[in-house]
Amino acid sequence: MSLEKLLIANRGEIAIRIARAATELDIATVSVYSSDDAGSLHVGAAGESCALEGIGAAAYLDIAQIVGVAKESGCDAVHPGYGFLAENADFARRCAEEGLTFVGPSVESLELFGDKARARALAQEHDVPVLPGTPGAVTVEEASAFLEGLGAGGAIVIKALAGGGGRGMRVVEATADLAEAYARCQSEAKAAFGSDAVYAEELIGRARHIEIQVVGDGSGVVSQLGERECSVQRRHQKIVEIAPSPTLSAGLREKIAEAAVRMAAAVDYLSLGTFEFLVDATVDDRFVFIEANPRLQVEHTVTEEVTGVDLVQSQLRIAGGDSLGEVGLTQEMVPAPRGFAIQSRVNLEQMQPDGTVRPSGGVLTSFVAPSGPGVRVDAYGYAGYATNPNFDSLLGKVIAWTPSADFGAAVKRSLRALDEFQIGGVETNLGFLRNVLGHADFEGGRVYTRWVDDHVSTLAVVEEEVASETVGGGSAGGGGAGAKLDSRDPLSSLNFFREGAGTRQAGARGPAEIVGPPNTEPVGAPLQGTVIEIQVAVGDEIREGQLLAVMSALKMEHLVNASLGGVVRQITVEVGDTVYEEHPMFFVERSEVGAAIVEEKKAIDLDYIRPELQALFDRRAFGEDANRPAAVERRHSKNRRTVRENIEMLIDPGTWIEYGQLGIAGQRRKRSLEELIWKTPADGLVAGIGSVNGEHFDDDRNRVAFISYDDTVFAGTQGMVGHHKTDRMVDLAYELSLPVIFHAEGAGGRSGETDGFEGRGFGGDVRTWDKMCRLSGTVPMIGITAGWCYAGNAAILGVTDLIIATEDALIAMGGPSTIEGGGMGAFLPEEVGPISDIAPAGTVDLVVKDQDEAIAMSKKLLSYFQGAIKDWECEDQRLLRHVIPENRMRPFDVREVIRLMADKDSVVELRREFGVGMVTAFVRIEGRPFGLTANNNSYIGGAIDSDGSDKVARFWQLCDAWNIPIITVVDTPGMMVGPDVERTGLVRHCSRLFVTGANLVTPRFAVILRKGYALGSMAMLTGSARASHFTVDWPTGEHGGMNVESGVLLSNREMLATIEDVDERAAKYQSLVDAAYVRGGSLNVSSTFEIDNTIDPAETRYWVMQGLKACPNPDPIRRGRAQFMDTW
Repeated sequence: MSLEKLLIANRGEIAIRIARAATELDIATVSVYSSDDAGSLHVGAAGESCALEGIGAAAYLDIAQIVGVAKESGCDAVHPGYGFLAENADFARRCAEEGLTFVGPSVESLELFGDKARARALAQEHDVPVLPGTPGAVTVEEASAFLEGLGAGGAIVIKALAGGGGRGMRVVEATADLAEAYARCQSEAKAAFGSDAVYAEELIGRARHIEIQVVGDGSGVVSQLGERECSVQRRHQKIVEIAPSPTLSAGLREKIAEAAVRMAAAVDYLSLGTFEFLVDATVDDRFVFIEANPRLQVEHTVTEEVTGVDLVQSQLRIAGGDSLGEVGLTQEMVPAPRGFAIQSRVNLEQMQPDGTVRPSGGVLTSFVAPSGPGVRVDAYGYAGYATNPNFDSLLGKVIAWTPSADFGAAVKRSLRALDEFQIGGVETNLGFLRNVLGHADFEGGRVYTRWVDDHVSTLAVVEEEVASETVGGGSAGGGGAGAKLDSRDPLSSLNFFREGAGTRQAGARGPAEIVGPPNTEPVGAPLQGTVIEIQVAVGDEIREGQLLAVMSALKMEHLVNASLGGVVRQITVEVGDTVYEEHPMFFVERSEVGAAIVEEKKAIDLDYIRPELQALFDRRAFGEDANRPAAVERRHSKNRRTVRENIEMLIDPGTWIEYGQLGIAGQRRKRSLEELIWKTPADGLVAGIGSVNGEHFDDDRNRVAFISYDDTVFAGTQGMVGHHKTDRMVDLAYELSLPVIFHAEGAGGRSGETDGFEGRGFGGDVRTWDKMCRLSGTVPMIGITAGWCYAGNAAILGVTDLIIATEDALIAMGGPSTIEGGGMGAFLPEEVGPISDIAPAGTVDLVVKDQDEAIAMSKKLLSYFQGAIKDWECEDQRLLRHVIPENRMRPFDVREVIRLMADKDSVVELRREFGVGMVTAFVRIEGRPFGLTANNNSYIGGAIDSDGSDKVARFWQLCDAWNIPIITVVDTPGMMVGPDVERTGLVRHCSRLFVTGANLVTPRFAVILRKGYALGSMAMLTGSARASHFTVDWPTGEHGGMNVESGVLLSNREMLATIEDVDERAAKYQSLVDAAYVRGGSLNVSSTFEIDNTIDPAETRYWVMQGLKACPNPDPIRRGRAQFMDTW
């Protein structure tokens, strides 16, 4: 399969680069552009171009729009370039769903390497060194503790957990600076990547940045094309890149490259990727992995120059189905690097001596790129191009290559190219780049990642460069920034772009150099924007501070006030003019005209409610219980609480924030807005975030997402706004690792929706179940229901991890009306899915009396995932010595054992009515949460049947997903046997215990109370007596490969047959049985070290806690590690 038509979902120089590579492979191309980017050179670089709705980066980040354009233009592939959507797993997934080939890594790789904590874990798993750091997202307190733990002289780097490119990254060397740096990192990370999660790593003081270019075809075969050195950085932003590194030793180069390939091969990496490392310049051969960028890099050019490999064409061919061998990039086919290449990034900015960067903009009055042997320029500038502040400042890249082994030759060629580059009309960093490359440290290989920051005061000193002559433009003196628009006409900007006037002719850069009348002083524009009002005329006397004009910029109005008092002698602008910052708008002759105008500060009435705020309060009130007495009464008449009452009971006071509170049903075409506001508050679904159990757990553990259908709104049916809210909360739960509590009550999809539903069928594009199921195994989900729970609500309830239902609940995939409509008979509601049917079937984990108890138990269940509590009590543990009868044939109550062993009031048993031969329960010991499983000897003697196997296996999975330690309490004669049980598929069901137990990673401890026989015992021990962190028994323990009596009979049948006297034979048989019990007794088995020890029952809690304290990971984890949770 080869690609036929490619949509390039990017702009600027990289879009041009991709278009050229595709064209040479006979792949048709389509470019896209936002409404404010029509003048960019990339628009015409492709065979076709399509306009996007919206301006700035937002247009290029609109997944739905870009996928739609690709489909409409007949493309079969999308190349994201770098930045924008290049590392967005949702975009790649959407492309796959729409039948478009995403030119880049797999969705799984994007998700893996987009999470730096997971990427670090992968490195550690494959013995690739990483910096000491936090395992995941940290609070500011945790970051502070980490910094202090490094000791005197230690420093850290706070980094965004998602994304890269130096955004959301700060160096912290002193604890006093940490809070501000942490806040800045979070803010930048949130803006750039949609998540404010950050983590911390130790700072290497003099680090060199080395990255390895890899390529894979998804089969597990990965090649590396050498390294690039990117140590020249400005505040973590790369400026100059080199290939290969001129200072890396051959041995270290090989180690780093091998580490990159090892990690990439481990995940069957597909397409291009870059694995980034830091090399400690002060320690020989020390390197650490920092992150991987699963995309084409800005600096791919230098690798292309020294290897002769077209990386973009290779990427396109692999996306089209070619293997590395077919592309010519198996490791033995990769050319050795020849010479050196240096890339310099030319940006629309100027570096200031204090290290800050001042962006620039305007119209390029000239643009002459360097050329000659070994010089390549990837850029999108041209004379007449009006730059756009809505995008990145990168204008182009100058790449200089020389085949010489002398790095100095490449430096000289780069300097020559930078000297030749002529860009007029705007300020650039060309002078700064010349200072960097001309510095002795650069050619001498003495640069490191903070070298620019350490030398910025000298590197930023650039001789004044004279820009090309500006040409007058605009009104009254020129200097206009863009075209003149009619500020009164809302369609003026659309008409402007429709008429194709998106590119200005070469004109003045701003601000223009306008000379006013003699003895006058200018009043300049405070920012770039459009003039919408002028308040004065020539000849008017004005006072300092007086309002002269109003400008519009970025959807805000900005006032132009007089900076001096006097007489207006010239006005250089008109309404509708767009001007640059500092453009001289008015020339004023200074004179005494009165005191300056100082805006008086009015006393603020803090109790005054402005009209727009009152409108919000009024709208909110429609959803409050106090204003819905009839709905509240309907709930109370059924002995049920309202959603708001449930929130009040569940969520800690003062912590609730609600999402979509003002939403209403999508029925505007059949009902008035007033009726919808009144009848359908929140569209019948209340959702938000709040704290639960805050008295026991800190903020990083107590936040949850709560979602609840409201059956007082259209009987709890599911509307489209409600679905959108659910999807939003699920996305937030995934991003923030928030547990979810979902109150599912009501029916399924709502009929009668009109908004946006013309011609629609069954709503198959709803993502609610897809998203919730993807959330499975990542955060714990607790479902609650009371009353009717049918169809869509039942489906939501069914994908949660734990289901709590009231005694009067009715849960079914189809309610009475659906059953009758399907021609399957008529049933009363209470006949469909009552608790008496579904609890024994295993549908429900916990049956409670009413909603009050349901809320209370949801808080209790959640607490086991939140962690340990400080206050606890337990029974006198000596009682455990007497709980098992001395007569080994007598049954005992295993639940009493569990009650005595656990902290008081800490046992919550799950699925009690199902798989009754097993007990599964959450418990606490010394406040620490555990999952406990036990055989119930009161049912089939504790033998293991199919339902019991499923019950325990699923519970083990649940505990393992969130690292809740497991205690398995054993008392079983083995697997249940007989024809009846085999008809239930026992062989498969009981084997779930072996497979599940063998793959557990959470801490686990085994205690054998009495019977520990055969395969049943092995299964309960998670596969072996050596599988748990310890396996002990009580003195009442007895062990054997099978039932003792049966074993004696089978192994001694012939001998017993020789004894003719029945009494004598019976006596002999009993003596053999007694001897077998001694051999399988607790003390004998312990003496052969088949188990770890025999303990006093009163010591059980002590053993469990000491075992737990020996574990390196004893606490529940906030983000689950299961691929998904088995719902059964």
